[in-house]
Amino acid sequence: MSFLRALVGAVRSARHAPRLAVGLTPDDDVLLDAPDDRLAPALVAAAVGDPEPAAKLLATTRDAGDWEDRDRYVGRLATFAYSRGEWLDRWNEVAPRDPDALLVSAQLAVRRAWESPARAERLRELDPLLRPLTEEAGRDPVPWRLALDHARGAHAGHAVFERLWEQALLRSPHHYGCHVAALKYLSAQWYGSHRAAFDFAEQAADDAAPGSLVRALPVRAAYEGLRPLPGAGRAAPAGPAVDGERIDRAADRGLVLSAEFAVGDPWPAEVRNLLAYVLVERGRWAEALAEFGRTGPYATSFPWAVGGHDPLRRFLATRDRTRAELARRTPLWGPARAIPGRSGPRGH
Repeated sequence: MSFLRALVGAVRSARHAPRLAVGLTPDDDVLLDAPDDRLAPALVAAAVGDPEPAAKLLATTRDAGDWEDRDRYVGRLATFAYSRGEWLDRWNEVAPRDPDALLVSAQLAVRRAWESPARAERLRELDPLLRPLTEEAGRDPVPWRLALDHARGAHAGHAVFERLWEQALLRSPHHYGCHVAALKYLSAQWYGSHRAAFDFAEQAADDAAPGSLVRALPVRAAYEGLRPLPGAGRAAPAGPAVDGERIDRAADRGLVLSAEFAVGDPWPAEVRNLLAYVLVERGRWAEALAEFGRTGPYATSFPWAVGGHDPLRRFLATRDRTRAELARRTPLWGPARAIPGRSGPRGH
């Protein structure tokens, strides 16, 4: 019987899988962490050692109070400087007190400290670098997001973290990056629990404005719940520690938010990649394939790079697997299309 099921599944896959690829961006056209039209020129200039476009870009976001883009650009520029930092060194030389150069440098320093075997000690050594950034930040929440990430890795206590969180909220009550930093702190991976993370994420999503990425925070909590804890083997998504129904409700909320953006919009790309990951883990193949379609050409390193994977290869492999699983479950003479509704946890 198992051989017969496998044979039928193979025939279904051969029949339906090619048609299920319609609407998906071809593999060769998928881009990993593609910069937007504002960031791309800054990265091109940085590649030849010129920091001026990056300086102008971050100054513009600071003056306009464009905190979400500012946070993304700081992270992307620091990532670029991680392997090609000459332009950042030059920026710091010609403008040693530039708050934007200092912020990118601090982001880079925190990343390097996080990678150290002596993480907590290395992060604590960065206190003199980070404190002036927050004290002089004004309305900018991004230094406070960085301080929240720093505090988590430095094993700061709850009281310290709560003080930082309060200051972040004063600057921007619905800043996505600060909310993600707080959620990580509250996760079972760190100093909280799955329940605490979900409670926080759901309340924040309820309070967020329509279209805000904070409304996708429960999807991030679902992802944290699906991850194996340190020292554990594979996560058990529907086990007693992680409420499978709560994960599904988070995915439902993410689908509603995703539908508010145009297909192939780069702005929600990371949220859509994360949502596709969660839907695959829950075996919701039809919805996962539809979400891969909405991502368009935009693959993101998170969550596919977690665990040391090649993110683009893993994105494409998971997309192929989703298509094959959906094809295998489609009746032989049924329509090969992503049907609304759930296919059930783990495909049952």
